[in-house]
Amino acid sequence: MADPQALEEVVEFTSGLIRIDTTNRGDGDCRERPAAEYAAERLAGAGLDPLLLERTPGRTNVVARIAGTDPAADALLVHGHLDVVPAEAADWRVHPFSGEVRDGVVWGRGAVDMKNMDAMILAVLRSWARQGVRPRRDLVIAFTADEEASAEDGSGFLADRHPELFEGCTEAIGESGAFTFHDGSGREIYPIAAGERGTGWLKLTARGRAGHGSRVNEENAVTRLAAAVARIGEHRWPIRITPTVRAALTELAALYGIDAGLTDVDRLLEKLGPAARLVEATVRNSANPTMLNAGYKLNVIPGEAVAHVDGRYLPGTEEEFTATLDELTGPDVHWEFAHREVALQAPVDAPLFAKMRSAVTEFAPGGRVVPYCMSGGTDAKQFSRLGITGYGFAPLKLPADYDYQALFHGVDERVPVEALRFGVRVLDHFLRTA
Repeated sequence: MADPQALEEVVEFTSGLIRIDTTNRGDGDCRERPAAEYAAERLAGAGLDPLLLERTPGRTNVVARIAGTDPAADALLVHGHLDVVPAEAADWRVHPFSGEVRDGVVWGRGAVDMKNMDAMILAVLRSWARQGVRPRRDLVIAFTADEEASAEDGSGFLADRHPELFEGCTEAIGESGAFTFHDGSGREIYPIAAGERGTGWLKLTARGRAGHGSRVNEENAVTRLAAAVARIGEHRWPIRITPTVRAALTELAALYGIDAGLTDVDRLLEKLGPAARLVEATVRNSANPTMLNAGYKLNVIPGEAVAHVDGRYLPGTEEEFTATLDELTGPDVHWEFAHREVALQAPVDAPLFAKMRSAVTEFAPGGRVVPYCMSGGTDAKQFSRLGITGYGFAPLKLPADYDYQALFHGVDERVPVEALRFGVRVLDHFLRTA
């Protein structure tokens, strides 16, 4: 079991990493190196030999390997990212980069996404060094840059340029799963991610005839774009049930004593009540307009208008997704992928999933573990290029008044100290037996 020092260090490391501002604004505007050096120093203190790797100066990744006791066993990748999304300090009750510990809570950007998990990994490995513990299988530890943007400087760079560092890895754990979901009736559900929707970030471009704003113009680029954006935003995507989502619905239905028939999924979601939040975003593809850009003067009709759409698609539906976008955009609007990544699914009947389930229930015996599919994406997408099957497993035991999913990228991001200590205990138990 993790020693008492690990339970203190996880709080210290979470706070310390938050204080290092690794805001990723996209387009290369980020510098993870100070956080990478912080992590590498603590890995070295655990007797490891971490490598610092960069595609772009300042965009630093850390990789280390721990030899297991069974040389015939496949290796396990344990990964977390070092960058965070932007935070506007004026909107927060506590400064987002203070790392302040107040009333038993660590505050700041990255507290749940995902410097908490980075800190747990560091705390567990240092505890093992003090106790002389070795895992059964080789562990590859990776702290990555650029997850909050394209991952080109992070996991994409590692997978493409340094695949040898992940030799033997067949499975991985990363964000986001094994957190407490409270359903409002006293039940504690712990969803473990066994899938991700694919990423289809789109750029829409409408072209037309520029001219004076007072003249009749039937080739108005803004009008063409607005019509396409409205069609996309109003489109109701059809139900598509993947194996991971089917398993999630089946287990949740059993938990609530509901008929798990999937002929009317929308009705089933209604019956699940608050627990439907775990699956409702992953029974369909989605495409949400997020950005518009057109014109340069009020009385001038521009010749071009541009929009961006956050698209996500389920495993096996990419062709349907693209065909639907062709139809919705119409003949007057061109669209292309601004960023594209694969959809993933992992088996929920695998021995590794059973070990994750067991590790959670060891320390949360009243909890119910269920599989789920993430609506967004993680570095697991890039590591899948190496044939690595990824799961989301970053354990946290949270009180009922904490909305974990709302804190992702939200204002006043924070994590309870006791949640971090629970995570260390669960992670330690899991990695010893994995």
